[in-house]
This record gives sequence, structure tokens and C-alpha cells, in this order.
Amino acid sequence: MIGLIDYNMGNLRSVVNAFETLGVTIKIVKNPDEVETFDKIILPGVGAFKDAMECLQKDGMSDAVKAFASSKKPLLGICLGMQLLFESSTEFGETKGLGLIEGEIVKFDRTRFSQKLKVPHMGWNELFIRQNSPLFANMPESFYLYFVHSFHAQCDSQYIIGETMYGYDFPSAVQKDNVFGFQPHPEKSHANGLKILKNFVEL
Repeated sequence: MIGLIDYNMGNLRSVVNAFETLGVTIKIVKNPDEVETFDKIILPGVGAFKDAMECLQKDGMSDAVKAFASSKKPLLGICLGMQLLFESSTEFGETKGLGLIEGEIVKFDRTRFSQKLKVPHMGWNELFIRQNSPLFANMPESFYLYFVHSFHAQCDSQYIIGETMYGYDFPSAVQKDNVFGFQPHPEKSHANGLKILKNFVEL
């Protein structure tokens, strides 16, 4: 059974629709006490890091998510949900994250862009696999996914399973043991994204 965390910071319907396309029913979870009852959970997110952490902490959901991660059951963060997995973010000042993966979230550095690129990074871009992961089972070495974000992860290479070029290479997929994160939106990325979600279901 897969739970989808509802903390008022994500478009849950698109995630639910993607799993329904796969023939999989997932349950929206609002009560932190229920989180531990699931086999897998997904942490979505759209918006600002600071607001998201405040929402997660307000009713104890942040502690429930961290406890779930420590149980070694699979946890998938998507977009802002991936960013929340890290220790901190510089968005609107320094804000502590869930601390499940060492590293921080930083804004795109336009001074490193070799061409005139817009921020936010929006649209289809290529993810290049850097390390084997069960979420990449039966997928090519690179493929396109849909992105919408102005900040990205900055972390040790041991956690980077996928990278994307936008002005410079940044981590677009990460993994630490049972904790996975994707900066792009698999649920909005058609066949490639559905394959990632299917692999998550089959963990």
C-alpha cells in the first residue's frame, strides 16, 4: 500500500492520476499517525521550501516522515518533496529540511550559465543516469522528464543517481539507501515518468 503525503503543498491529483494509469491505487495521507502503516510513501511538493517545512512541522508530519525513512521502507520525494529531504535550503533565508540526505538546496547560479538561460528551469530536459538504482530498471542511459524549479540540490556525488544540464550539471535524481528523490515530475513526464513510478511500485 502506497501513501501520498498531503501537507497542503502539492498537486496531489496529478500524482494520483499517474498511478491510476498504472492500475495502482494510492491513498492520500493527512494524519501523521497513519504514515507508518504504509509500505511506501511519496512526498510531493510545489512552492517554497520554508512554507513547506512549516506545513510539515505544524501537525507532526515531518517527524512521521523521518520515522518512516528510518524504518527502511521506500520513500520517494518529488520536486519540492525531493528538496525537503535535504538538510537545508537557502530559499528565503536559511531553513532546515528533513535531513534525510546530506546536502543543501541552492538557487541556480546564473553566473555559471554559458548562455542566456531563464530561471525557473521549466520544460523538458534530459536526465543522465550516473549510478544504478532500482528506479532506473529497464530504462536507457538518458531520457527526458518534465522540470519546473528555480532551486536545486547540492550534495556529495555518492547520493547523485541522475544529473541534468541546465547551464551546468545539477543533481536531478538522488538516493540514500531507501530514500529516493526526483527534481523533475515523473507524474507529468508521460512514458518515462510512468516507468520510474512503476519501478517504485515494484520495489
